Amino acid sequence: MPSFQYKAVDKTGRPVRGGLEAVNEADLELRLRRMNLDLITCRQVDRKTSRLAGGGRIVRRDLINFCFDVEQMSRSGIPILEGLRDLRNSLENPRFREVLTIMIEDMEGGKVLSQCMASHPEVFDKVFVSLVAAGEQTGRLPEVFQSLADSLKWQDELVSQTRRLLIYPSMVMAVVLAVVMFLLIYLVPQVTGLLKTMGVPLPIQTRVLIGASNIVVEWWPVIFGLPAIAAIVVAVSFSRNSRMQYFWDNAKLRLPIVGTILQKIILARFATFFALMYESGITVLDAMKTSEDIVGNRVIADGLMRAGAQVSAGASLTECFHNLGIFPPLVIRMLRVGENTGALDVALRNVNYFYTRDVRESVDKALKMLEPAITLGLGMVLALIMWSVLSPVYDVLGKLKF
Repeated sequence: MPSFQYKAVDKTGRPVRGGLEAVNEADLELRLRRMNLDLITCRQVDRKTSRLAGGGRIVRRDLINFCFDVEQMSRSGIPILEGLRDLRNSLENPRFREVLTIMIEDMEGGKVLSQCMASHPEVFDKVFVSLVAAGEQTGRLPEVFQSLADSLKWQDELVSQTRRLLIYPSMVMAVVLAVVMFLLIYLVPQVTGLLKTMGVPLPIQTRVLIGASNIVVEWWPVIFGLPAIAAIVVAVSFSRNSRMQYFWDNAKLRLPIVGTILQKIILARFATFFALMYESGITVLDAMKTSEDIVGNRVIADGLMRAGAQVSAGASLTECFHNLGIFPPLVIRMLRVGENTGALDVALRNVNYFYTRDVRESVDKALKMLEPAITLGLGMVLALIMWSVLSPVYDVLGKLKF
C-alpha cells in the first residue's frame, strides 16, 4: 500500500504533519477524517520516509498509557473498537495515532485486537501480542493489560536506575580524560621548556610524564582514531558472528559488580514475563520458548532452550532451573514450593520481587561506591601529574640562596 506524507489541520485549526498509508489520496482523506483531521496537502513517498515523517517513534511511556487506557475500557465494559476510536482522538503522538487508525480499520475488517497488533511489530513485540492473544482466549484481557502496564512501568524504572548508574561515571571519566589531555598537550610542553632552560636533572616521574606528553602531541590522531576504528570493526564483527556475540554476552555476565547486576536484571525480566504468560494461559513450553527472545542475552537464552528441552522430556520446571546454575538456592526453593502447590505464577511474582529489590539495592550501593572512588581516582591522577611537573621546580627553588 502506498505511503503519503500529509499536512492537515485538526478541529481547532492547529496544523498537523505526518505520514500514513492509504490506497490513494481519497482514501488518505477518508482516513484523516476518521482521525478528526482535514487534509490540506499530501505527496506520495516511500514507506521509510513516511515513517520518519510520522512524528517520531513510540516510546515506552506511550505504551504504558495505552495499556492503562485499554485496561480501564475493558473493565468498564466499553467495546474495544469504540474505545480505540476515542483513544485515537486523544493521542498526542501522531505516529501512534496513525498506528491506531490502521488497527481500527483492521478490526472493522474482522480481525481481533492481537492480530491487529501483530501487524505492527515495531510497536508491539512478540511477547505483547502473545499475552493479548492469551487474554482474548481466556477472557482476562483487563488483567493482561494491567500486568503489561505494571511490567512496562518496572522496565521504565529499571532503565532510569541503569542510567543513574552509568551517567555519573561517564561524565566524570569524560572530565578526567579532557583534563589529562589538556595537561599533556598544553601544560607539560610549556613546563618542559622551562625545565630545560634550568638545566636541572629530572626525576623519573617527570621524564615519564614528558615522554607521555610527546607521544600524545605527535601521535594524537592515532591515539584517538585507532580506538574508534577498532570499536567499529569489533561492533561490525560482533553483529555478524554469532559465536562472538555469545562470547561477549558471557563476558558481560562475568564483569565484576556490573555483571552481577546485569544478571539480576535479566532474571527479573524473565520472571516478570514468564509469570505474565503463565497466568494468562500460555503453556510452560511456549512461555519458555518466548522467554528466549526476552532475556536479551544469548548465554541465558541458550540455558532456557536447554531447560525447555528438559521440560518437554518430562523433567520438572524447578529441576530444570536448578540445572541451569544461574538461580540462587532461595529462588529455586520458591519455585519448588510454587510448583508443588500449583501457584507457580505467585512464586514467579515473588522471584520478580526478590530480584527487583536486589537490583535496586545493588544499583544504589554501586552508586554510593562509584562516586567517592571516581573522585579519589581523579584526585590521584591530577596529583600525580602536578607532582611530576612541580617537583623539579621545587628542587630548583630549594637550591637557590637568597
